[in-house]
Amino acid sequence: MFAAIAPSYDLNNRVHSLWRDQAWRRAAVKAADVQAGQDVLDVACGTGDLTQALARRTQAATVTGLDFTRGMLDIAEIKRGRDAALARIRYIEGDAMALPLPDASFDALTIAFGIRNVQDPARALAEFCRVLRPGGRLVILEFHRPRNPIVRWFNNVYAGHIMPWTATLLARDRSGAYRYLPKSVGSFMDAEQLRAQAQRTGFHDATVRPLTMGICWLHRAIKPA
Repeated sequence: MFAAIAPSYDLNNRVHSLWRDQAWRRAAVKAADVQAGQDVLDVACGTGDLTQALARRTQAATVTGLDFTRGMLDIAEIKRGRDAALARIRYIEGDAMALPLPDASFDALTIAFGIRNVQDPARALAEFCRVLRPGGRLVILEFHRPRNPIVRWFNNVYAGHIMPWTATLLARDRSGAYRYLPKSVGSFMDAEQLRAQAQRTGFHDATVRPLTMGICWLHRAIKPA
C-alpha cells in the first residue's frame, strides 16, 4: 500500500496538510535537540523529509533513516541525490518492532506519522528505548483527534471525506491507502494514551503538546541515564 503511493507521497503531504507538514518536522528536529557529533535515527522515514531535515539542521555525526517499505526508501535516495549536506544519511530497510541495530547506538530517535501504522506500538517503543543511549531523546509526531469540538468537526469532515477523495485522485491510487490513513487516526490511541504508553515502556519525562490547533501532536520522552 505504501509502495503504491510513494511517488506522490510528498505532494499529497504538502497539499493536504496545507503546507504545514514541513513546519511540524522542523518542530520535531528542534525537540530532538541533536548536538554536534551525535547519532540520530529516523524510524518510518518514508521518503526522507524528516531524515533530510535532521541532516540539514543539525551537526549530527550520522543520520539513519529506516523504513519498512523499499519503495519509500527508493524515493528518499533519489531526493538525496549528490547533495553534500545529506552525505551523512544512510537509508536502511527494517521493522520498527525489530530494529536491525545495536543496543545504545543513537542519541535521538524520531518517528513522524508512523507509530500508528505499527502492529504493536508498545513493542516498537521498547525497541526505541533499546537502541537509544542513556539520556537519549525520543520524538514522535502523530495525528490525534483534536480536543476542540469545532476543530474536531472540521478535521473529521476534511480528513474523513474530502482528503481521501482528493488524495486518491492525486496519487491515482487503487490500493485504498488514503481511505485507510484517516481511519487509522480514529482507531489509534489518543495523545495522552500514547504519552502514558511511552512512560510504561521505560521512558521518563514524557510530554505531549498540540501543533496546529491539535491536528498534529508532538511527543517527547527521555531514556533514563
